[in-house]
Amino acid sequence: MKQRVAILGSTGSIGVNTLDVIGMHADRFEVFALTAATNVERMLAQCARFQPKFAVMADVVAGQDLQQRCQSAGLSVVVLSGAAAIADMARHPQVDSVMAAIVGAAGLAPCMAAAASGKRLLLANKEALVVGGQLFMDAVRAGGATLLPIDSEHSAIFQSLPEDPATWDGLVDKLILTASGGPFRTRAPETLRDVTPAQACAHPNWVMGRKISVDSATMMNKALEVIEARFLFGMAPNRIEVIIHPQSVIHSMVQFVDHSVVAQLGTPDMRGPIAYGLSWPQRIRSGAAAIDFNALAGLTFEPFTSADHQRRYPGLALAWRALEGPQGSTAVLNAANEIAVEAFLNGELRFDQIHQVNLLTMDRARFAAPQSLEALIELDQESRSVARAVLAALGQ
Repeated sequence: MKQRVAILGSTGSIGVNTLDVIGMHADRFEVFALTAATNVERMLAQCARFQPKFAVMADVVAGQDLQQRCQSAGLSVVVLSGAAAIADMARHPQVDSVMAAIVGAAGLAPCMAAAASGKRLLLANKEALVVGGQLFMDAVRAGGATLLPIDSEHSAIFQSLPEDPATWDGLVDKLILTASGGPFRTRAPETLRDVTPAQACAHPNWVMGRKISVDSATMMNKALEVIEARFLFGMAPNRIEVIIHPQSVIHSMVQFVDHSVVAQLGTPDMRGPIAYGLSWPQRIRSGAAAIDFNALAGLTFEPFTSADHQRRYPGLALAWRALEGPQGSTAVLNAANEIAVEAFLNGELRFDQIHQVNLLTMDRARFAAPQSLEALIELDQESRSVARAVLAALGQ
């Protein structure tokens, strides 16, 4: 039987790439549901090609627009709207696999719904783990879900680890996440105050959405990935390292107790980890180009310990600070960063002030450790309020 897939965030870069892979393997996969925020044009085109049973827009007005357009086009898709409907698709009894590609904390609730329903959950939304932390992992275990990482770094680690998770702690010395360094790896740190959104979104290796592109430029993306790796693989924070690898060919590595290292390599194309997640434990064609080792000039690495890199990427250290703090600290960091990046993209904040918003929000947030999804959502909202107050003060 075909694997029935719900894609949460189908109009973003991960969603588009997922549909591209599925399109190559129509004999194996069926698109059951698509969800998006506001991009009606792209959603309509996806509905016309893949004929899902359901299409859901987070925005009610966008949902009404999509419904009218689907009717005019003669499409039989059922159109729904709102966050609750997105969560319903994640837990729908006819769905086998859920690609979780909604950007930001908005993806937490549907990810929790998929986990509690025992789905095969392909996690491209790192914020679900960053915000949800151990509560999210507990939901995965309680629901009997299969959790497969889609971020290229975490997919690489997953592919490099032994098959039995019970052996990881005794066999693994450390996890090594690679980072490209983003578009400003060689730019003078003192000039970063003048960075524009267009410059920050021009990643040298990867094609990504605007928010994650900015996170890559500040290295907050890697900070969030450190947090994600800690919960995904149950590894202590001091056993997770980050190194700059500008070519983005080695996606991450595992160093074992005998100091041997296993790495996963591939061209910088998200269709690779997406195809692996969809087909695991098998493998299928992804559409990604093969590495041409004859043309590969070299693989290089740079530590973060240089003075310039410390000034370029001050936010990276916040990952370990958040992990060492009380439960909920990672949710505070994520909320602050979402507010700061949005303000930068809207021209309300300088690029070099993103870290200030994140740091000051973590300093000022006061909270009790969340014990439920509702408490996590409340903490997220409270942290955003603190971050907005910090943002307003910086603007004075």
